[in-house]
Amino acid sequence: MQLMELMVKKLAILTLMLLTGTEILSAQDTMPTDSLPSDSLPTVIPPLKVVKEVKDWSTWKPNPKRALWLALVIPGGGQIYNRKYWKLPLVYGGFLGCLYAMNWNNSQYKDYSQAFLDISDNDPNTASYNKFLHFDVQITDNNRDRYKDIFKKRRDKYRRWRDLSFFVLCGVYALSVIDAYVDAELSVFDISKDLSLRVEPTIINTHASNNPFDSSSIGLQCSVNF
Repeated sequence: MQLMELMVKKLAILTLMLLTGTEILSAQDTMPTDSLPSDSLPTVIPPLKVVKEVKDWSTWKPNPKRALWLALVIPGGGQIYNRKYWKLPLVYGGFLGCLYAMNWNNSQYKDYSQAFLDISDNDPNTASYNKFLHFDVQITDNNRDRYKDIFKKRRDKYRRWRDLSFFVLCGVYALSVIDAYVDAELSVFDISKDLSLRVEPTIINTHASNNPFDSSSIGLQCSVNF
């Protein structure tokens, strides 16, 4: 009998604990999170945000060495790197003009060289010089020496112009490299906005005498702040 009562009491206590535990869990489900202690709140890890770096071109400064190497490797590359696009027509215009002059002078040099050779060999089958003669003009023994001299001078002239065009092309290339480097160098050069001219009286030592009173004179001194 006592055993039965003891079992009933244990069963009742167990049932009470189960019911009490269920009510506590329900209360926790409906309880606001701000009333809970901070230790019981779950830790929420915010998602990672990838921040893309935006380059500020207003404060960008070119590297002089990089501009120099780009100008050496690629004609006009230094001007593109320095963002001076308005200089590209000048650079490429100079290159194209020199190349055209070299090609045209070289073709004229070859034509007059062949004409001089043809008029010097006395062979009637080689007469390329006829395209340089005026209408109804024939090469005879009387005018042969004069036209030989004309063709020789024109040959030498176009050869000089061809060589000069090549040197001008090298000069344009060198100027484009120097311009790219100097432009990039000056972009990082600190130039103060305080540009002023100040004129003030001063005592000038003329070194005319050992006496400082005799060797001194009053004048004006100009100073420029930049």
